[in-house]
Amino acid sequence: MDLHVYSVSELTREVKELIEGSFPPLWVEGEISNFVHHGSGHMYFSLKDSSAALRAVFFRQYNQALTFRPENGMKMMARGLLSVYEPSGQYQLMVSELRPAGVGALQLAFERLKARLAAEGLFDEARKRPLPQFPACVGIVTSPTGAAVRDIISVLERRCPSVRIVLAPARVQGEGAAAEIAAAVRAFGRWGGADVLIVGRGGGSAEDLWAFNEEAVARAIFDSPVPVISAVGHQTDFTIADFVADLRAPTPSAAAEYAVPVAAELEAGLVALGRRLVRAGSGPLSDAHQRLDELERALAPQRLRAALRACRDRHAALALRLQRAARHSLDLARVRWSGFQERLSALNPAAVLGRGYAMARTPEGRIVRDAATVEVGQRLSVLLARGSLDCRVEGVNPAGEDTLASKAG
Repeated sequence: MDLHVYSVSELTREVKELIEGSFPPLWVEGEISNFVHHGSGHMYFSLKDSSAALRAVFFRQYNQALTFRPENGMKMMARGLLSVYEPSGQYQLMVSELRPAGVGALQLAFERLKARLAAEGLFDEARKRPLPQFPACVGIVTSPTGAAVRDIISVLERRCPSVRIVLAPARVQGEGAAAEIAAAVRAFGRWGGADVLIVGRGGGSAEDLWAFNEEAVARAIFDSPVPVISAVGHQTDFTIADFVADLRAPTPSAAAEYAVPVAAELEAGLVALGRRLVRAGSGPLSDAHQRLDELERALAPQRLRAALRACRDRHAALALRLQRAARHSLDLARVRWSGFQERLSALNPAAVLGRGYAMARTPEGRIVRDAATVEVGQRLSVLLARGSLDCRVEGVNPAGEDTLASKAG
C-alpha cells in the first residue's frame, strides 16, 4: 500500500484552496482583541466570542475609508474572505469592510467622527450659506422608491408648481449607500443647474441611517458648491450630514418647505405691493394736478386784465409819491441856498466897504491892519466903496483910543 505523505506546504496549500473555494465573502461578528495598526497602514487583530477566536487582517487600501479607529473590546461586524496564511498555517479573515455592531458601538463611531470633522471646521456656522429665496431648480438626492421622495415632490409641487425638480437616485441604506449619496451630491455640483439640494431619506433605525454618518457623505456635502438641506429621518434623528449641511430639516417634507416659497403668497404679496405703490404715488400726483389747475385759472384773460390794472394803479400812486417828495426836497434846497447867499454877501469886502469902511494898502499892495507898521510920511492908498485915495501919513497913533479893538473892548 502506497502512502501519500504531504509536505507541510502541500497540505497547507490544499487546505487554503479548500477554504477559499468553500466560503464566499461573509460577515463575522465578534469582539476585537490584539489590535495592531502597523506602520505600513495594515491592521491586524482577532475577532473573538466566548469560546473561539479568528485572526483577521485589514489591509490599508480597504481601511482608509474607516470613519472610526477600531479598539480592543469593540464589538464589530467584519466582511471578508476566509484564507490561510501559509507561513504560520493559520486561517484568517481578510477583511474588506468593518462596521460597529450594536447601537453602542455605532454611537461611539458617530461621536468620534463628529469630533474629528468639527475640529477640521466642517460644521462651522460661518461657512454655511443662505438658501436662495426664489430657486428655479431643486435637486434631490434620495431613494427613488421611498416615501421621502414622494413627500418632497408633493410639497414642492404644491408650494411652487413652476419649480424644476431633478432627482439623482441613490441607495440610502446598506452597503455602498454612502458612496452613491456622495457621488450624487458631487454630480449636482459638477452639473451646476440646481439652486439648492435636498439630501435625505425617511425614518429608520440607527443602522438604517448610518450612510448619512459616513465621512464620504459629509465631505461631499462640505465640498458642494450648491447649498444643501439635510433631511434624514425624523426630528429626533441627528446625523453627521445634518451638521455639515447648510440647513437641517427635521423631515423631508420640511426640507421641501424650506427650499421653495409659496408661489400663491408671493403673488398676493406682489399685488399688495402694487397697490401700496399706487397709493403712495397718488398723493403727490393729486397735489401737482391741483397746482396746475390754480396756474391755469391764474392765466385766464380776465384775471390777467385785473392784475394789469392793479399794477397800473400801484405805478401811478408810486409816481405821485415820488413827485411830492421831489418838490419837498427842492424847496428845502432853495431855502438852504438863500441862507448861503446871505452869509456870502455879508462876507464880501465890497459890502463891507459899502457900509463906510475903507482899506489902506502900502505902495507894495500890503494891507495895513496895524498903525504901528507904518511911519509918518509914508504914502498909502486908501480903497473906498467907490474909488480910492492916495494919502500920506501925517501922524501915527498905534495905541490910540480911536481903534476898532478899543471900541470892541
